[in-house]
Amino acid sequence: MFFPHPVIEQLDNSQVKTWEKHFAGTAHERPRAIEEGIWRRTQEPANAEQSGWSEDENGRRRVVHYRYRYDLDYTFPVPRLVLADLYLYHSVLAPASEIEAYLTQIDAWLGQGRWRKKDDGTWGKGDLRVTITEYDEHPQDERADRDTPAGFRSVDLCFITDEFEVPRTVRQLPWNVLAGGMRVKEQRGEPEIADDLSGLLDHMPFMVEIGCGSSIEAGVPPLHFLHEVYRVTERKDNTLTQSHRFTMRPQDDTLVEEMLTSPQAKAEQLTAMFRMTFEAEPTDAHHILKELADAGHLVGPVIQHNFDLLAARAGLPECFVRRYDQKIPPVPFDPQAKAICVIGLHADRRAVQARAREHGMKVFFVDPEGLMENGEWRSYPIEGAREGDVVVRAGAIEALTRLRTLIEDRAREEATVRN
Repeated sequence: MFFPHPVIEQLDNSQVKTWEKHFAGTAHERPRAIEEGIWRRTQEPANAEQSGWSEDENGRRRVVHYRYRYDLDYTFPVPRLVLADLYLYHSVLAPASEIEAYLTQIDAWLGQGRWRKKDDGTWGKGDLRVTITEYDEHPQDERADRDTPAGFRSVDLCFITDEFEVPRTVRQLPWNVLAGGMRVKEQRGEPEIADDLSGLLDHMPFMVEIGCGSSIEAGVPPLHFLHEVYRVTERKDNTLTQSHRFTMRPQDDTLVEEMLTSPQAKAEQLTAMFRMTFEAEPTDAHHILKELADAGHLVGPVIQHNFDLLAARAGLPECFVRRYDQKIPPVPFDPQAKAICVIGLHADRRAVQARAREHGMKVFFVDPEGLMENGEWRSYPIEGAREGDVVVRAGAIEALTRLRTLIEDRAREEATVRN
């Protein structure tokens, strides 16, 4: 496999400008030419149904961490969006018998994929290298003083492009996430269910926190698309990942097989999310938020959990909070803000809403609290809505279009009263 690997073969002038303005450089708090994701799955009593934990069989672990660097390539007559560098780390802890069988499979996949053994012990295919390391006790477990279950072993695989430097602090991130333990789901309270955001008119100016809902409306796939690409769950249909078991046993894990036997084909899947994110355009929801900001109704940066920069591309400042290096990243709450409107976000993983409440801000949610799957409506409630919060069960475009009308109607009424 050779790099740079093409993602979009030909960019038009507007796409080049989008790249240079929003993705290139280091002006953001995190370079947006970098795509990164981490999954760590462990067998725990709290996730027994999904992880397969039982009194007699537990202790398996799977860690996946990827970090890709994208760039523009001008070696062809027209600029291309390319994957310039790849780092994909995979670690699995399982009973020794399963690890031995897994290693035998890995040897077969190396041969099938025509990888070549290097003098340094790594395996190479074009510009890509893979390192395979076995452990009786994983050094990260030793470092964290974590016990290895009796009869268990680990094997790590690290795929990386030639000369791509990944700092130790970055390589350590998935283990720092693991050390944080399982995320405890919030206990939903009894929020008010409202038909629209009319209540927000009495709490302006307001701030906005954006989750995946507005991005899905723009054509960006939901997170469970990546769960399928990285085989995070044993997926057999297009339903939410909550209904699927975790991929825990090595023999059920096809990610490594796909990387070793067909890395070129797998790269198309690995880069699909970034490609679709880059090709997406701001929706009416993003443009309405810009109008509200220009009118002074919306203040502060958009608190952004998505990588797509759609709010920024609509002309709004963003504060990106979906970070792995900071569990609770700082959020610059505007002192004028009386409320926060949370759009399409199901769980307060960065404690943004909790901190907003501490600042005395009222919390409004915009989310359908469900979706159509295979022709049926499936409930998907917001996790952390509390007493005193307001939930509007609608999509971003619908709710914000209605909000703009409500604001215009109130302005006309006030003008009539003044006259």
